[in-house]
Amino acid sequence: MRFAHFVKHGAALALFCVLLSSCGFHLKKASYLPDDLRTITLTADNSRSEIYELLKRDLERAQVALLPSDSSSQHTTLHLYKDTLERQTLSLFKNGQVAQYELAYAVTYRVIRPGKEPVEQGFELYRNYQDDPDNALAKAKELDIILRELRQLASKRIVRELSQL
Repeated sequence: MRFAHFVKHGAALALFCVLLSSCGFHLKKASYLPDDLRTITLTADNSRSEIYELLKRDLERAQVALLPSDSSSQHTTLHLYKDTLERQTLSLFKNGQVAQYELAYAVTYRVIRPGKEPVEQGFELYRNYQDDPDNALAKAKELDIILRELRQLASKRIVRELSQL
């Protein structure tokens, strides 16, 4: 009886593995940065912003040595421009109050590598946000959580894009 149970579950696991590998699924490998991006001078329009701190932390996790901003131009410089958040109304309640917003979080940065042309890149991340005037405090907290998540995603995306330069 146990043997039949083992065979049945073993066959199901083998079938699952075959189906998963045949669809082209692969685990994502860690982002490997080129050698000239292993030492970076990180600068920003606002060095006290949350995205700057998150990017600094994510670069350190990717084993990038961060140099002070006043160091020489022999190393790569990553300059983070000001991030922006725009809200666009998606729907209204019957009484004319906003029911749903679309949040567009935009980030622009510039990579200056010695001996190469500067590369300026930017992207936008979008989220829908439902507003409720009756629960203003809870919705304000929810908006803060969404913004924090957008900044974390943006920071990770910048590190991922650096690995593709």
